[in-house]
Amino acid sequence: MIILPILFCMVHVLASGVFFSGFLKDLLCIPRPLSPPLQRITLSSTTSLEYGFPSTHSTNAASVAVYALFFLNSPGTGIDYRFSIALQCLSCAYVLSIVLGRLYCGMHGFFDVTIGTALGALISVIQCVYGTYLDDYIHNGSYQALLIVVLIILVLVRIHPEPADDCPCFDDSVAFAGVMIGVEVGCSHYARSGLAWDHPVPATAPFRLEEVGMFKATLRIVAGVFVVFAWRALMKPTLLKVLPPVFRVIEKLGLNLPRRFFKQASEYKEVPNDLKDDSVIPYVSEIPSLLTSIRHPRRSRSVSVGPQSQADAYETLAYREKRRRESTSEMASANPVVAEEPSSNGRPSGYFDVKAHNGDPARIPMSAQILTQATSNIDLYQQMMEADIAVASPLTPASETSLIAPMSRQPSEDRRQYEKDEKELFSQLQKPRVRYDVEVITKLIVYTGIAWISVEGNPILFDYLGLGMNNPGG
Repeated sequence: MIILPILFCMVHVLASGVFFSGFLKDLLCIPRPLSPPLQRITLSSTTSLEYGFPSTHSTNAASVAVYALFFLNSPGTGIDYRFSIALQCLSCAYVLSIVLGRLYCGMHGFFDVTIGTALGALISVIQCVYGTYLDDYIHNGSYQALLIVVLIILVLVRIHPEPADDCPCFDDSVAFAGVMIGVEVGCSHYARSGLAWDHPVPATAPFRLEEVGMFKATLRIVAGVFVVFAWRALMKPTLLKVLPPVFRVIEKLGLNLPRRFFKQASEYKEVPNDLKDDSVIPYVSEIPSLLTSIRHPRRSRSVSVGPQSQADAYETLAYREKRRRESTSEMASANPVVAEEPSSNGRPSGYFDVKAHNGDPARIPMSAQILTQATSNIDLYQQMMEADIAVASPLTPASETSLIAPMSRQPSEDRRQYEKDEKELFSQLQKPRVRYDVEVITKLIVYTGIAWISVEGNPILFDYLGLGMNNPGG
């Protein structure tokens, strides 16, 4: 029974962490650390499409650790002191491993993980201090309190910022917003039904392993997971077929609320059946590959060098432009002249030295030198990013007072080069999937149903199937 309040309240802190970190990502649109020079190691291709600030992994890890530390140091937990110290050390090691792991994998910078950790700690502190009062307000108050909480969540979904690029953060935020709605609705009704326990937290499903037995407990797990997957398998395709005509009518009436990067219902006929839009709960067909990645993590991870998202591409273009301007500035400050030298230096006549006005040899920036052979793909890519100017030889003879034209392109040439670089970079990116306007409502309904089934639907079903407690109200 000790673990039940931890698992129950983790829904609040984890859902809030995913939602608000995604909220900040789409609001600020700060990309991940530049690659190269960093190499990125990830198990999910969609994760690289998100912005980098703040780190959602760090947010969730910190929220779990802080809440566990608060619970373990609370009076009346009934946990042995030595075991409690071991769990506290394990919690600290957990959050430290996640934070350092995100840095090591090149997915985040120090600022990303620092603010993400602070955000997660703040969410857990709010839950620990005010969570009991909020539960009493929702579960023991009128249904008007529940309606207010649900409306607040829906408003937060509606005002979720629209990112500058096609970022999938909003998808996870909507899913966890639906989870929050389902949990609050289910717990509020289940707490009033007379079937739930009030201890250790309101709306606790009655369960004692010594009374239910291991066989029934196993059947409860299997039946509960089956119901959740069946709900999604049935409801999701149904909503994706039913909602588009409704959305078209709403759009004709001018009542639609379009969102950037989402196709409106008038722009498509139907939503494909094989829509891979779920990164929260895997599909049944994905479970074997998921288990394989757990058993052999090295096989499923990918190491990438170079831009992976639109934000990465713009960051790379900005970096190239910065290097190009630095090169131009260095060449202009040198202000070199071309002077013909006699052949006493051993070189054939017709070759020229580049000199500054004071007669000293002019310094050619490193970025203006011809590319050397790269020892690896990373070196090659980095040279491609940093080198913008190549020196040609021999130079055309000129008078000693004549200046070499600055090795900078004309504005039109700069623009053409920028467009060429942009086209080349974006052609190498993973194309974001097409997203449809009905997906938002579909996710909300599906995940609201999943959460309701978990906290109220399944416990009631277990009682009807004879898998519950003999005295549910005890």
